[in-house]
Amino acid sequence: MFKSISKNTSAEIVEKKSRFIAHVFYVETPEDADKYIKEIKKKYHDARHNVYAYAIETSDGGVAVRYNDDGEPQGTAGSPILKIILEQGLSNVLVVVTRYFGGTLLGTGGLVRAYSDSTLKALEETEYINKILGYRVKLCIEYDKLEHLKYYANKSNIKIVNIEYLENIEVIVEMEKEKLEEFTNINNNNSFKILKYDILEEKFIDI
Repeated sequence: MFKSISKNTSAEIVEKKSRFIAHVFYVETPEDADKYIKEIKKKYHDARHNVYAYAIETSDGGVAVRYNDDGEPQGTAGSPILKIILEQGLSNVLVVVTRYFGGTLLGTGGLVRAYSDSTLKALEETEYINKILGYRVKLCIEYDKLEHLKYYANKSNIKIVNIEYLENIEVIVEMEKEKLEEFTNINNNNSFKILKYDILEEKFIDI
């Protein structure tokens, strides 16, 4: 289980006429992060710097980290952003801070403070949530068993994502990995029967 953000946010500060625009994104892979970084660089193509840092949970329980100063003096930009992400205990978070130079040099301390303050301000605009690696599963049940399924899902902290009323009812749920075995053996000890099920994907889910 790890702490992450519930929504993407942004914030801006001005330090001696330099603008620092911080964007915070939820990401699950380095490819996700690269996509957002490219989008920001395209949007703010006329900016002097687009600095970033991220921490991403790995499948083996570790955390992959990366940062880039984008031309700022080493240790004054990407590293302070990453430090805040890690100090907050966050994973699957990317922060990109765009700087429009205002004509006045800020010095090493001023840069660290500005990149840190803009990151903290953007993080203040979001909410933190806990996530864990789990599964998205599609299952099929009979019509008269839907309420039993809803009751079980609520009791077991399993999220119902979608319900489709077809020949039988198809339901998409999200659950922690450790709950899958119990759930798929449900026919033996619960009041509803799963006609069939398919694991759609492995993904990080809210808990």
